[in-house]
Amino acid sequence: MILVNTDYITGKELDMLGIVKGSTIQSKNIGKDITQGFKTLVGGELKAYTEMMNDARALATKRMVQEAEGMGADAVINVRYMSSAVMQGAAEIVAYGTAVKFR
Repeated sequence: MILVNTDYITGKELDMLGIVKGSTIQSKNIGKDITQGFKTLVGGELKAYTEMMNDARALATKRMVQEAEGMGADAVINVRYMSSAVMQGAAEIVAYGTAVKFR
């Protein structure tokens, strides 16, 4: 499956199949939440949250690809990511794009 953030794939003619998306809501356990809270006092990267968001993006992307494959797509164009806080320490990640088939 080809994933691009452009509205075309060089050298390919595309038939649009429709919008596809994948999402997940992730949170860290209370122990990690507390230790990351202490980290905000001294500054620096919150590595546990970086890891959580990377895992969440990967899962949302995987779910988007599965939806595209279910439609018979060869690729997803205009891939975008969106995140939003659901509650303290939890975030929703959405991956979305347009599923296409090569002519």
